[in-house]
This record gives sequence, structure tokens and C-alpha cells, in this order.
Amino acid sequence: MPTLQRAKLEAYLRQRFGSATRLISFGPIGKETARDSYKQYGYGAPVRLTFQVGRTIRQAVLETMSPGPFGHEHMADRAQALLWDYDSYGRLPRHVKALDVGAFTKDHALFSVAAAREFFVLTAWAEGASYHTDLERLTKESRLRDLDRRRAAGLARYLAAIHRVKRRDPDLYRRRLRELIGHGECIMGLTDSYPTRFAFITSELLRSIEEACNRWRWRLRNRTGRLSQVHGDFHPWNVLFRRGTDFSVLDRSRGEWGEPADDVTAMSINYLFFSLCRWGKLQGPLEVLFRMFWETYLSASKDRAVTKTAAPFFAFRGLVIASPLWYPDLTIQVRRTIFRFVENVLAADRFDPAEVNRYLRE
Repeated sequence: MPTLQRAKLEAYLRQRFGSATRLISFGPIGKETARDSYKQYGYGAPVRLTFQVGRTIRQAVLETMSPGPFGHEHMADRAQALLWDYDSYGRLPRHVKALDVGAFTKDHALFSVAAAREFFVLTAWAEGASYHTDLERLTKESRLRDLDRRRAAGLARYLAAIHRVKRRDPDLYRRRLRELIGHGECIMGLTDSYPTRFAFITSELLRSIEEACNRWRWRLRNRTGRLSQVHGDFHPWNVLFRRGTDFSVLDRSRGEWGEPADDVTAMSINYLFFSLCRWGKLQGPLEVLFRMFWETYLSASKDRAVTKTAAPFFAFRGLVIASPLWYPDLTIQVRRTIFRFVENVLAADRFDPAEVNRYLRE
């Protein structure tokens, strides 16, 4: 938790209101002090500032947000909420005005980000070819190379390794299950993105999948000991291979902690997807890689329970790959087979990697 220090707070006020600004007092409302610091200041407690700008005495309230459940676990959650406050307060009649929005550095200095209109992230460049090019090649030449096997096994072992890092936070595990259902990038966001009717895909079908996924949420919500370090969007386009089995990953999403099945299903459904597009079922080299990926993961992670948590995550990824928005050129038959897979997996007590083609049938 940051400590409000008089010199740093005054430096911030001078930057924001001008060099003639002088801090008079500060502290939680009703407990203001003129001392050099207020160490009892808690992250989340509103603090009243009294300061002088030229000959004018002004007052303001400095507010932060405490970490906690209800979508406030991550620094980015809290930043989002405070940025929204700054952007919206002035548009509501009679609402107190937001004067600035800012952040603390690790040494408790304050700085303004009020001038920002959009945010960005700058990352390092990574050489490599997207893993999906390997899967596309296998649909054309149907010949499995030793490198294909080693890469699939390497990806499974990578997931097993990152998933060994656990966190004890039941509320966060349940939050991630809620987000799987209700987040705009996840199940409900996807179902809302489908046309009102698209061939066999009706509102009733999409609603039935949502309802089945929510039943799974209630089945999984007490498995909180499974909360693990995750990538969150571990699909072939987010993996860059260089020579051999050397790879980098891109664009982890929606939080660094979650259910391991999220990552395992995100990658493995793509072996199925590419095979469906070529052969209408899981077969040939892509079936070998699908089975190898699951077998390697289960062996390396010792997590057999992942087969009992995979279903709603397969539903999420199935809604992505069957989407007319994301994949407009798929045949109706491929989309129908994906939906059949989703419905059958949701209806099973656990996912069996050896029974994929059975899940594809009526």
C-alpha cells in the first residue's frame, strides 16, 4: 500500500495545478494532518487534500480502490474503474467533477494520466512462425514428421509446467468461472455475436449451450484448489516456433490465474478443427497429435481431474471456431459437427480424449 508523503504529494499538485501550489493538510476525511506523511493511509481510503494555489484555498478528495473480489483483484481492474470514473463523472448533471486521474509509482510518487485518450502496450519482437502453419501443412500433406510430435509434446509439457504454479484464492477461481460464462470475450459475448439465425444455429440452440455451461459452473465452483497460472488464450496463432521446438508465446489474456482446462482445450480443439475442415472427423496426423498432446499433458501434470473440468471450456472454444463472424468460410457441415461436439461434451460427466469421434456423432 502506498504511503502518502507530503513532498511527493505536493510535487504532484504543483505539476497539476501550477508551481505556486502549496499543500496545507491531507489525510482521511476528518483526520487531516499537516505532518510530512500519513502512514496510516490505506489503499482505498478517501483522503481530503487542502492546498493553496496562489491566493486561493482549494480542497479535493484523492480516492483509490482496494484489491478484492467483485472484479477488483488485478491492478488493471482497478485502473479500469478509476479511468471510467474520470471519464464519466463530468457528464452527469450535479455530479462532483473529476479533476484528474493518476497512479502511484513503486516509490509512492504520484503522476497524472488525465491527458490519455487510449492506452497501448509495447512488446518486444519475437521471431518465428505461427504454429497454425504446421497444422495447415498437415491437412495438405498428411505426413507426420518427428518434429510435429516433438512440438505437440513440448507445448503440452509447457502447459503442465506453468500450471504447477498454484494460488489459493477461492474468490478468484469463481470469478474466472463467471467470466467464462459472462465475459464479453467469452461464452455470452460469443452467443450474442451470432446472427439471429444462421442455418441450423438458432437462439434456442445457443441458449441451451449457455444454460448447460452455467450448470457446469455450479459443478466446478468449489474446485478452487485448481486455481493455476495460465496463459488464457493458448491457441496456435499465439505460439511462434523458431528452429526445432524453440518457441515463444504471445497475448496472454483475461488474467494470469485460472482453470488449467482453459489452456488445454484452447490448443487441443485446434487439432480437431483443422482435421474437421479437411476430413470431417478427427483422423490421420492431427488425431495422432491430439491424442499425444492430451496424453503428454496428463502424464506431465498428473492432473487427471482436468478431464472433469474441460467441458465448458471446450464449449467456449467451440463457439469461437464455429462462429460465422470469426470463421465466415466454414461449411455448414463443419459448423454442425462442432456444435454436436460441444453438446455431447457438455452432456458427458467427463471428457475422454480417446472418444472425440464419438462426440462428433449424433
